[in-house]
Amino acid sequence: MNGSRRRFLAATGTAVAGGCSAPESDPVSPTDHERTETTIGFAGDTMLGRDLNGHYGRDDVDPASVWGDLQPRLESLDGVCCNLECCLSRRGDPFPGRTFHFRGDPGWAVPALDAGNVRFASLANNHAMDYGAVALTDTIDALEAAGIDVAGAGESPAAAREPATFSVGAVDVAVVSFADRYVGYSATDDRPGIAHIKPDPADPDTQRIVGEAIERAQANDPDLLVASVHWGPNWVERPSKLLVDFGHWLVDRGVDLVHGHSAHVVQAIERYDDGVVLHDTGNFVDDFGIKGDLGNDRSFLFEVTLEGGRLEEIRLVPIAIDDGVSRASEDEAAWLRETMRARSAPFETTYERDGDGLVVSL
Repeated sequence: MNGSRRRFLAATGTAVAGGCSAPESDPVSPTDHERTETTIGFAGDTMLGRDLNGHYGRDDVDPASVWGDLQPRLESLDGVCCNLECCLSRRGDPFPGRTFHFRGDPGWAVPALDAGNVRFASLANNHAMDYGAVALTDTIDALEAAGIDVAGAGESPAAAREPATFSVGAVDVAVVSFADRYVGYSATDDRPGIAHIKPDPADPDTQRIVGEAIERAQANDPDLLVASVHWGPNWVERPSKLLVDFGHWLVDRGVDLVHGHSAHVVQAIERYDDGVVLHDTGNFVDDFGIKGDLGNDRSFLFEVTLEGGRLEEIRLVPIAIDDGVSRASEDEAAWLRETMRARSAPFETTYERDGDGLVVSL
């Protein structure tokens, strides 16, 4: 039983004995306790390099303007978690053998993340070391100096696999972060890098590495245990059976929320047992352009609300990406609602209309 479930049972006056629930002799009414609500935004791939540097890195441009009219929404949340799909550094050389290299100038990118209310950034992905080890360590240093927690990369394999622990609103959060690509960026005993794994629940190394990281996270007794995972190929609308099985395996081991990213398009939300899998949260900000009719320039901000430490609902706020972020137009939002419903149909996830977006009750 995770920390969230224990706190929920305690708040509702329920004791657990012998694996069954039984009323306490003197139950306490929930109204006797202050009920607290926390909402955390989960966002997809966040790339603050290349062409974005040329605009938002200028002295006459406010870094916060990258968020457009979405910024008030971001500020209204208790915090935001994202996958940082680039390094933040002015140093390093392009990593050999790679087609794309993403690097943002920390002089504007870090203030932009702060203005977007980002509290955590996953660094386990296939672009964190695009400019070598020095740029990766610069990224970690710059984010931590700004009070933004990180996981998924570090000076050694042990450091890269170390959970991030922090508080958002009334919720204690722990995040483990892993990527299934790029193996060439893996942390080694001699070089910083990312936490790389095979997203296969039958793989012994994965069982050991990820299992041990989850156990370390659970030792902090978090209200919310998140696995932020960069998994699967780009430009794919639905997760493979292997990734679905791996998401279930993570929940079976105590993860409350799987924060998936990598495909660059939004995929399904799945409720599984006591957990939730965001199979892919799509893009958040980038200069990738439009890839066919996949809608990679349209996405959601996934707002996860907890009440008394318990997952209550997920609100999907439609966004549009065009070298910056904005609230989606009426037509874009309609496309996103229809698309998310279709991509979630295999998991029988039910959405209710919520303004221009959607909401899932948990």
